[in-house]
Amino acid sequence: MQGAEEDTGLSGKVALISGGGAAGDGIGNGRAAAVLLARAGAKVLVADLDLKLAERTVEMIAAEGGTAAAQACDATKETDCKKLIEAAVDRFGRLDFLDNNVGIGSRGSVVDEKPEEYRRVMQINVESMFLLSKYAIPAMIKTAHGGAIVNISSISALRPRGLTTYTTSKAAVIGLTRAMAVDHGGDNIRVNCICPGPMYTPMVYARGMSEAARAQRTKASVLKLEGTGWDVGHAVKFLLSNHARYITGQVLVVDGGVTLQAPERESQDR
Repeated sequence: MQGAEEDTGLSGKVALISGGGAAGDGIGNGRAAAVLLARAGAKVLVADLDLKLAERTVEMIAAEGGTAAAQACDATKETDCKKLIEAAVDRFGRLDFLDNNVGIGSRGSVVDEKPEEYRRVMQINVESMFLLSKYAIPAMIKTAHGGAIVNISSISALRPRGLTTYTTSKAAVIGLTRAMAVDHGGDNIRVNCICPGPMYTPMVYARGMSEAARAQRTKASVLKLEGTGWDVGHAVKFLLSNHARYITGQVLVVDGGVTLQAPERESQDR
């Protein structure tokens, strides 16, 4: 039956995951995406500012028989981003997918925020995606004749809650996604965005979280479920796969329905 094939188009392809590490054996958004793509047969280059965290992700993938490598990268530095793309092509011969997963949090209003912190958040959350995409796209065109990119934003971009700088940066990610989708559709490159809700990931619980706060976050979902890095990872896998071949420039909200309800001001988004 036409259109009924189950081939995801991921096997044998090469994926680059930025921010693909996580503390300990925890499952963050990037690590989950890396593991799931490897399970689907993709070769994965895991990048992180902390090489040891990326190497732990690679160990997890290797333990399941997958193919992956790790590389340290400061995604705010153009030279690091250029070298990372070159490393993916040198090691695996091509580049098909990019998961732009680097990001940090911030809280407070424009009155509260220090200008230097605003610039830091924008550089890490937005400029990192600009730089990696700047070098990834030509590589995708040259080695794979196309590809797909997923940028990780946040529901804070859609529903501000007292995290003004963070919200601004994540809203910029959505604008960047849509512009890139228009710019590079003709190059056979799809670009989409995911807005995670309050996921229970190492980035969140490493800062400390009481069981009461964790329960409140779960209650905020209309499904009364707790989101994890796996939920974001599955969304990344879908958007990079052939199943999303006719989807580009879109924002996929993965939040258990949190944004369907009245907003609450709280400081932890991912």
